[in-house]
Amino acid sequence: MKLTINLFLAILLTFNSLVLASPNRKQERKKFEPSEKSWKAADKLLKKMTVEEKVGQLIQIGINARFINQESDFFQDLKRHVTQNKIGGVIFFGAPMYETVHLGNRLQENAEIPLLFALDAETGIGMRFFDAANFPWNMAVAATGNPEYARKMGVITGREAKAMGMMQVYAPVLDVNNNADNPVINVRSYGEDPEDVARFGAAFIEGVQSQGVIATAKHFPGHGDTNVDSHRGLPIINVSRERLDKLELVPFRKAIDAGVASIMVAHVGLPQIDPQEIKPIPNPLRIDTDEEVITENATIPATLSTKIQTDMLRKDLGFKGLIVTDAMSMSGLTLYISQEEAGVQAFLAGADLIEKPADTDAMIRGLREAVKSGRISESRLNESVRKILAWKYELGLFKQKITPIDQMDKIISSKETYALSEEIANKAITIVRNDENLIPLDKSKKVFVLGISNGFDGDSTGVALTRFMRDNGVKFGSVVLQENSSPQLIARAREGANNADIVIAAMYGRVRSGAKNSVGLPDSGVTILRDLLENDKKVVGLSFGNPYILQSFPTLKTYVVAYGDMTSLQRASARSILGMMETNGKLPISLPGLVPRGTGLTLVKSE
Repeated sequence: MKLTINLFLAILLTFNSLVLASPNRKQERKKFEPSEKSWKAADKLLKKMTVEEKVGQLIQIGINARFINQESDFFQDLKRHVTQNKIGGVIFFGAPMYETVHLGNRLQENAEIPLLFALDAETGIGMRFFDAANFPWNMAVAATGNPEYARKMGVITGREAKAMGMMQVYAPVLDVNNNADNPVINVRSYGEDPEDVARFGAAFIEGVQSQGVIATAKHFPGHGDTNVDSHRGLPIINVSRERLDKLELVPFRKAIDAGVASIMVAHVGLPQIDPQEIKPIPNPLRIDTDEEVITENATIPATLSTKIQTDMLRKDLGFKGLIVTDAMSMSGLTLYISQEEAGVQAFLAGADLIEKPADTDAMIRGLREAVKSGRISESRLNESVRKILAWKYELGLFKQKITPIDQMDKIISSKETYALSEEIANKAITIVRNDENLIPLDKSKKVFVLGISNGFDGDSTGVALTRFMRDNGVKFGSVVLQENSSPQLIARAREGANNADIVIAAMYGRVRSGAKNSVGLPDSGVTILRDLLENDKKVVGLSFGNPYILQSFPTLKTYVVAYGDMTSLQRASARSILGMMETNGKLPISLPGLVPRGTGLTLVKSE
């Protein structure tokens, strides 16, 4: 009898194990949030802090790191922000990796309370560090149709960021890019379908936070339906709450359900949600761009709006994590409000972390005075600081705030990172048109590569594309045109294109935040390309940036979208047009008036 009972129990335990392990059973994931122990430690520390120390915790300054002597004015000013202004964190921008980590460690050495380091890493840490591997843009990831790529990308991004001491990642972008004229989001978005953006975004969040790193969904409540870059002016999204619920807020709700730890609020006005009018101030600060665009009839941006941050995000959507502002140096904000007042209003609206002030001293001064006068209650201040401290304990910063440099080259840019980047790129390439059957490319034809770039990258533009083509037996001439190209170079480009049997138009209309020519192409290249199309020249159009560029050349009969200029995407594009791989990516967006979302021809690998 005892044996029978034991056998029954064994069978029952085995059955339960199988049920729990079943892929059809939804597994409960442990929430990524501060533990009770972390909250208690935060409470204990909070009681000992001065108002000045508490205010400092709200501020996250921005740095482009480089080698600097500790006696230099630059370092001494940074040290002053840490020791006197008591800042809580730093967001790092483009720089060499070792210099960044070394400088970060020096700042941590001077910090009584560990600093929280953050990083824009929408395409992995390579987005900011040129010596690290770079993943394709989000729109390319979505073109694969497989959210698992977003999750894997998140895992590696979190792991590599952590290896640099960056415990907060400002990604993923959850903006639904349903506006073809958007100059700042574009391929940074997963696409125009809110459900797809939600699925891919949640997968990325899960990946990042599985590594014990904070993911930050942005840019709430949505920056996709804009035609103004908030680095240059204030975008206005004049839509109803009903429309927001059906479109813009869908990915953010999913992110909150997925346990995202942080959400970034955008400098966008929503007059149907908060109609408070604002006007430009005299002599505004100019930090992120010299090319200002002032939106008339502006309304208060989400970064300063209680109705958007507290009422909508906190109360309606139930978000309990960290709210961080977009950079406070962006013209969408600085055109309309002083730094002293901006920090106060952002904090009172609901923000916990205030990112990248244009004038750190002024912003801290404004916040301290607001607490002193009672405009900001100490209970409200304690609420945010307690949350920040709890996260710092949870992230282990009080145990180890110094990042070991000798581990970086064991973790960052591994074979796994490069392999995933290449795999995503190969699956993303999308053939939108092949009306003249120019793909696969006939290597016996006389080929000319006409590169057209909206940057000033010179000879580096298109190197990966042309090198791969040359290594695989394609003979061709090439010229790259940009805004400052000489008349002689433009003439050489025209001659080469006119004399070729097939022209490969490599269009590098890349997203360049704050730039007047973001996602566009220079006139010199546009004129030549239009002349070629009018004369029925055989042209293969490759978009290495803005996928909507086909709208400028609607008669283009062969069109391939790579979604970005990353090395992996350039090589994948070359493989595709040479027939060296199967191509079956699908557009995550529509090209208005031309092709619908989901378009993508399947091209089998050539024998």
